[in-house]
Amino acid sequence: MIQLLGKRLIEFFLFIFILSLISFAGIKLAPGDAVRQLLRVDDVAVTNEQVEIQRQIMGLNEPIIVQYWEWLSKFIRLDLGTSYMTHRPVTEEIWTRMPATLLLTFTSIVVLIAVAVPLGACSALYPKKWIDRVSRVLAIMGASIPSFWLGLLLIEGFSVRWSIFPSMGNGTLMHLVLPSLTLGLTMAAVYVRLIRSSLLNSLSQDFILGARSRGIGRKRIFWLHACRHSLTPVMTMFGISVGSLLGGSVVVETIFAYPGLGKFIVEAIHNRDYPIIQGYILFMGAIIMLLHVVTDVTVGYANPEIRLKEGGH
Repeated sequence: MIQLLGKRLIEFFLFIFILSLISFAGIKLAPGDAVRQLLRVDDVAVTNEQVEIQRQIMGLNEPIIVQYWEWLSKFIRLDLGTSYMTHRPVTEEIWTRMPATLLLTFTSIVVLIAVAVPLGACSALYPKKWIDRVSRVLAIMGASIPSFWLGLLLIEGFSVRWSIFPSMGNGTLMHLVLPSLTLGLTMAAVYVRLIRSSLLNSLSQDFILGARSRGIGRKRIFWLHACRHSLTPVMTMFGISVGSLLGGSVVVETIFAYPGLGKFIVEAIHNRDYPIIQGYILFMGAIIMLLHVVTDVTVGYANPEIRLKEGGH
């Protein structure tokens, strides 16, 4: 286990370094000028001399390698720089909006579990029955509907027509209902099929057949043996899903005007606020990679066979 953890940590730091290099180069090659955006050249007339002075103040007149080295030296000290627009530390800006995104992620996971686990389990317990057919149809429909379209449908139905839930902002649990349903339902479709296939595979294993031949009850076999055996692919997918919810809620947060990290990064891209963009990329990359490390270690702990393979024994 220690060897597996050490290997994953080495991969984590290597990934962060490569991500920082690629993202920094990509931002510098992107079209647009942060200095002119900051000075609002389109609204107020400024001279080229003023633009060059501001560029020098922001350190954007240095060679890219020098800029990257200065940024990397700060990043090693956990300093992500200062926002061009708000003049506040990037770390502070991110942490200010992180609780809202974490809350949305948590409620979306609650929706995901509440929908996917019962449908997937019932579909596996009663294959080719009506509940299996219904769950598969719902799973296909959920996987086919884009999250932004589902969000617009929910806004049209529950906000515009019936005025049950608010469609913008945050502050109460009611504001979380529609965005949580949008994220949770779209991801639940994948889990219904995954749980069903994983449970069906577990129920066909030899040790399950042996347990039945010894007269062990069906419910005991299902909950204590089949469910435990089928956890590995579900746990692996769950770690990926949490990272996707944290980093991939940009569209949903924008649709619902939800003040989380997703909406924040869209505004930063529009304003060409490079320190915010760079900090967001590395912050989310680090979180997603850490989630993968935790998932691998957890799966390895729950499944000794995987742990032995990773350890090279």
